[in-house]
Amino acid sequence: MLLWTRGSRIAVRVVFAVLFTVVVAAPLVMIVLAAVAGSWTGVLPGAFTAAHLGEALSGENLASLSVSVQTGLIASAGSVLLGTWAALAAASAPPRLRRLADTLFHLPIAVPSVVLGLALLVAFSRPPVLLNGTRWIVLLGHLLIVLPFTYSTVSAACRRADPQLALVAESLGAGPVRVLLRVRLPLLLPSMVASASLALAMSLGELGATMMLYPPDWQTLPTRIFALADRGHVFLAAAGTVVLLGTTLAGALLTGLARGRAAER
Repeated sequence: MLLWTRGSRIAVRVVFAVLFTVVVAAPLVMIVLAAVAGSWTGVLPGAFTAAHLGEALSGENLASLSVSVQTGLIASAGSVLLGTWAALAAASAPPRLRRLADTLFHLPIAVPSVVLGLALLVAFSRPPVLLNGTRWIVLLGHLLIVLPFTYSTVSAACRRADPQLALVAESLGAGPVRVLLRVRLPLLLPSMVASASLALAMSLGELGATMMLYPPDWQTLPTRIFALADRGHVFLAAAGTVVLLGTTLAGALLTGLARGRAAER
């Protein structure tokens, strides 16, 4: 919508600022305050302490953070490999097969994550493939959740890429593997890094399917935060949330730097 008058532009900015403050900024500020609150009996904390943050970075909480980071890295790496391979294969497939691939790869986001978790439990709780009670079923669940976004991102980049570059390389005598490694993948590298960033952030914050799947020795930080809040340890849960937010932000910044270098290349 075009806004022609100065007053209308100011009104839109004010409405946006109010909505952003209420929906985004205020909850984040309250979480940070709860993470450092020693006591809270009024509108604001009555005392401040760093003990909750220290506890969030030690013991079982630190172990859960390590599990979340490992799960996120493995799921994002797997989604980039599989999603890129599928996007490249679908790009050269007949239209009907390409539409079928799009449907299949987007199917996991068409259902709630809890449904996906239950489906994995039903499918892998009996031989010949018994994954229930192991970390592998958690990794598989996270991979299925983030894979559609990687596939979509890389597929969009494939459609935007100039096909003449690969044809020129082939006309100069380059084989299929050389064209893939020296032409196609470098063109897709920025989108691959972007999809890895999104997959990592989504995996770090995933809760629904993980609650259905995780074994006692592979508890992610979101499930740990949920358990703490459920037991009434609100301040410690808030501290764990701040740690999770910081970890997600750090991952996004690192992958953002990698994406910038990939784009420069």
